[in-house]
Amino acid sequence: MKSSQISNIVLALAVLVLAVQLGMRKLNNKPQEVKIVKEKEMTNNTLDIIHKRKSVRNFSNQKVSKEQLETIIKAGMAAPTAVNMQPWAFIAIDDRAMLDKLSEGLPYAKMLSTAQAAIVVCGDLNKAYEPRPEYWIQDCSAATENILLATEALGLGAVWTAVYPEEDRMAFVKKELNLPDHIIALNVIPLGHPTGKDHPKDKWKPENLHWGKW
Repeated sequence: MKSSQISNIVLALAVLVLAVQLGMRKLNNKPQEVKIVKEKEMTNNTLDIIHKRKSVRNFSNQKVSKEQLETIIKAGMAAPTAVNMQPWAFIAIDDRAMLDKLSEGLPYAKMLSTAQAAIVVCGDLNKAYEPRPEYWIQDCSAATENILLATEALGLGAVWTAVYPEEDRMAFVKKELNLPDHIIALNVIPLGHPTGKDHPKDKWKPENLHWGKW
């Protein structure tokens, strides 16, 4: 065999090996590329939900399922909490009579009369962080924001209506929901399928942002 033929064969084999290596590299990189794309999509979707969230006070008569309520409350329990004490408890309500009763007794939760469900976010003082038991308020507030965002993500609507620290509202909710002394209602969140009447507000104000120091 001539040396030129040998050279051609060697060159052909080198090209073949290079092509195989490039092909394997593409295959190895593809999952990473897909992962990066999915992470970007997830990030964009999360930010979109945050900016689309609004206080919904107008609901249709479409029901909210127990599965949806559980999914929403699970998101609430994923919130940050001081020393991981998780000093919270949640009451999911879908009974029409109870929703109407709460609507009658809470001055700023009249939309409960048309909401198909509600979540009551409570602080559990038996689980509170001992040096600073009042941290339950921040912890339950963080859980509430998760609940509002999860509700938006599911295509539902909700609004935060305050109970704590208004003594009359706290007493009313405690009586109607049979809350023990160590459980304090922070808020009642009416929720359901929005009619489309409520819209998000643009709250971005550059003057409220300070870089480095005031």
